[in-house]
Amino acid sequence: MRKIIHIDMDAFFASIEQRDRPGLRGLPVIVGGSAERRGVVSTCSYEARAFGVHSAMPMRTAQRLCPQAVYLEVDMKKYRNESARIREIFYSVTDLVEPVSIDEAYLDVTENNRSESSATRLARAVQREIFLKTGLTASAGVSYNKFLAKIASDLKKPAGLTVIPPERAMEFLDSLPVGKFHGIGKVSAAKLTGMNIRTGRDLRQLDAATLSALFGKTGLFYYNIVRGIDNRPVEVEDEPKSIGHEITLAEDCTDVRALRIMLRQLARRVARRLQARNLAGKTVTIKVRYENFETVTRSLSLHVPVCGGAEIGEIAVGLAAKTELASRPVRLLGVTVGNFSGPEPDPGFEQLEFRF
Repeated sequence: MRKIIHIDMDAFFASIEQRDRPGLRGLPVIVGGSAERRGVVSTCSYEARAFGVHSAMPMRTAQRLCPQAVYLEVDMKKYRNESARIREIFYSVTDLVEPVSIDEAYLDVTENNRSESSATRLARAVQREIFLKTGLTASAGVSYNKFLAKIASDLKKPAGLTVIPPERAMEFLDSLPVGKFHGIGKVSAAKLTGMNIRTGRDLRQLDAATLSALFGKTGLFYYNIVRGIDNRPVEVEDEPKSIGHEITLAEDCTDVRALRIMLRQLARRVARRLQARNLAGKTVTIKVRYENFETVTRSLSLHVPVCGGAEIGEIAVGLAAKTELASRPVRLLGVTVGNFSGPEPDPGFEQLEFRF
């Protein structure tokens, strides 16, 4: 049986800014893109969350909910440096580290570099070392699989530690609201609630066939997790499978010609990064987000890998014809190339803001 720790930094970007600027401590702090450029909230402090602000919220909405907040631009270089320092702590504990994002990771400590038999003691040690070395707090979840460790880390934020041992898993899951299950989104949770399925205990009454009929392959995932079953290993690979660029438009755009030009510009940017790493990919994907935040993707898999800006751009424009780009206002475009025929690239899906 594995021993898994999930570490989740508390309000990471905002906490770094409050640490570096003592005058911001205790104040609502919101870090993200500019409201004038259609930016969104990247992270906000717990003081801002009390006003209903949360990550991925449009910045204009955040300003309406909390006009008195301190608004800061993202300083990604600084945040990545802090993330690297924290990962050094993880790797001092175990070689089996799976970074999920810049501010969270899974650690498999079944066998570890400190010959410590208690995952709980290791989690406390990691939290303490993060605070001593960075001045930042982290929340931790400990359990025998990734699913339960992830849920546990979210239960006592900030700076909390929750342990779910095997003998308590079913009791815990039975009382958990379906909307709190990691992997069950808002739409699925609403669907289940409409069927009077509100807790894990309710969900466990549905058999695998019923859940598959309701949710497809995801239904089998639900069937397992509500029984505490998650056999996914901690994946040590930390390299992305694709290279891409996105642009968030300053205003919704309905000019098809301009949108096609932007796709070709994105393709050229992607091509430069591919060529710098001597890579070519067999799958080209575009992403289109409409004015109501509905997002669609379209992909094309090729027999021969591509790396040139012109050919990637041509494919991207062709894929755009399979969307509603010509009939609906667009707020975001993205182009990605994956399925590489060479070595994996350095991490980094770069997000851009584009004023048009």
